[in-house]
Amino acid sequence: MNKFVMPEVIFGNGAIHQAGECCSRLGAKKVLIVADEGVIQAGWLEIVIKSCVDAGLSYACYQDITINPKDFEAEKGASVYIEQECDAIIGVGGGSVIDIAKAVAILASNGGSISDYEGVDRITLPLPPLVMISTTAGSGSEVSQFSVIVDSKQQKKMTIVSKSLIPDIALIDPETLATKSEKLTASTGLDVLTHAIESFVSLAATPLTDVQAKNAMMLVAQYLRPSVASKYNKEAKEQMAMASLQAGLAFSNAILGAVHAMAHAIGGKYPMLHGDVNSVLLPHVMEFNFLASPNKFMEIAQLLGEDTRGLAPQEAGRKAIAHVKQLSLDIGAPQRLSDMGFEEAAIENVAEVALQDACMITNPRDINVQQVEELLRKGF
Repeated sequence: MNKFVMPEVIFGNGAIHQAGECCSRLGAKKVLIVADEGVIQAGWLEIVIKSCVDAGLSYACYQDITINPKDFEAEKGASVYIEQECDAIIGVGGGSVIDIAKAVAILASNGGSISDYEGVDRITLPLPPLVMISTTAGSGSEVSQFSVIVDSKQQKKMTIVSKSLIPDIALIDPETLATKSEKLTASTGLDVLTHAIESFVSLAATPLTDVQAKNAMMLVAQYLRPSVASKYNKEAKEQMAMASLQAGLAFSNAILGAVHAMAHAIGGKYPMLHGDVNSVLLPHVMEFNFLASPNKFMEIAQLLGEDTRGLAPQEAGRKAIAHVKQLSLDIGAPQRLSDMGFEEAAIENVAEVALQDACMITNPRDINVQQVEELLRKGF
């Protein structure tokens, strides 16, 4: 038996202008708008505020959010929500903002500490209406049942999984991607590719998730390079926004694997871009997982545009790994964890934390702590 869940999705240029109207039809009167400094500087917060005012809504703002969002940031946001007597939440930004907006919703309605909800299906009370606006082609959080928050005391990322976290409405506006730097475009794009590949080979993959994952892979292979090359390539931005959406729908329902489990563990200790960590680990994990499903890796090669005619699955699958490595090089993504500040002394602890991550459950190949350590050393 398969189940596929998703929010209402509004996709297209100018979608961000519908934020206020969307909240209004969800019954909102006063909205908490969650954003970060990059969103404010780009002018997107101003547009969302205007849309709320035009829809007759009152609003409050919360913007104290950092890369790899922290538990205390969620707590502060929940305090603002309660003090301002809000009844709905808009998250506008990348994965960090949207994950915090979801965490704020949990605490504002369910109380306690965000660590109480780590794991699967621990949210018991309904959340306020959620409208999420993605401004990066990357995280997929605007359509997913995930929120990933750093436990600041234990220095680890907590993965919260619940269908309650699926937003009511997701707005995806490709025009917002034009304000992103080349580096961020590359990083978030490789996160999309990782979502697509990991969900495709996941133990929880289904025909419904495969459709989304496969199309996302094809779009990334064709459009990530031109999207990195130019802020003004509208076609590339639109197609990468679609790839992010479809990869998000795939992983929300099929979950992920060892790449994300390790990336979450690293992100809890180091302020690194999540997509950069994925870009280093993905080829190594693909090599490790290849044994579990060579035919799927052959299909990945084909989806990425590789010619596999006349090749055995093993040979074809190796082409998929080579393609990912070359794509990462072409767009200037980091190639070593050590180049980003990761320390070899942290490998053992990171491996132990990664092995407990919810994403490791659906990795297609069984894995132990020594194998996780070896993968981290390969990426180091």
